Amino acid sequence: MTVKYEAQYLVILDADGTTVNAFDAIGRTFARHNMDLGDLVRFQQRRKIFKYLGGLKEFPANLRHQITKQKRKALIRTLTEVYREEGELYPAIGDMIGKLAASPLVRIGVVSRNITHEPLVTLQRLFQRNGVDPDGFDFFLHIPLKQEKTSGFRGIRESFRINPARSFVCGDEKQDFAASLATGMHPFMASYGFESLDRLINRIGVPPELISNTPLQLRQRLMHALGVDDELAQSVDESDACAFPQPVVEAALRRVE
Repeated sequence: MTVKYEAQYLVILDADGTTVNAFDAIGRTFARHNMDLGDLVRFQQRRKIFKYLGGLKEFPANLRHQITKQKRKALIRTLTEVYREEGELYPAIGDMIGKLAASPLVRIGVVSRNITHEPLVTLQRLFQRNGVDPDGFDFFLHIPLKQEKTSGFRGIRESFRINPARSFVCGDEKQDFAASLATGMHPFMASYGFESLDRLINRIGVPPELISNTPLQLRQRLMHALGVDDELAQSVDESDACAFPQPVVEAALRRVE
């Protein structure tokens, strides 16, 4: 079947950990329930259920506050409130989205697995409060946790008839990377969200060249790839764009070499 592609670019944005500072929102939520999420570096090292139960230091207290269904429901209610009333976009991301949404050459939107109540309403309020008009997005899709993102990515790209070679995915987790490759799109991965630089490289297999260590570095790379003039992004020095202590970065890269 022959497909006539539109002369546009496609940008799919992940929400939590890529555009939205989810770690901060979760940390505030935990604190209001007398729980401790720990620091970002240790948070990124945890897997599965321990991601939100903490390490040896935080585990006992956190477990007590999540052990019953009622307590978990209360936690989600608070998380929803925090997202809607206090949640923040990472620095430089909101302005970037505004510029791309205003471009007739770019189709841009959000695909999220956010777990708050009415997640699309939650995220739309968060974006609106941070100066990004949700109506400027071309799509806004929520995918349940148990469902992969691949079909969602493919459906969006096909609906707009965008060439896979002109399609970009910005994410911070394994599913984002896998789904972008499975649908022929180019991944821009962030190591400042839910996955560390070390895990992205050594566990998930992301080439270091595809990883941005700060929101500003992600902005620089995406805007350059799209050919959008952006003075703020052009001013970034790649050598100073890492959000993690240099020994952490060097250790991760040594394993690759």
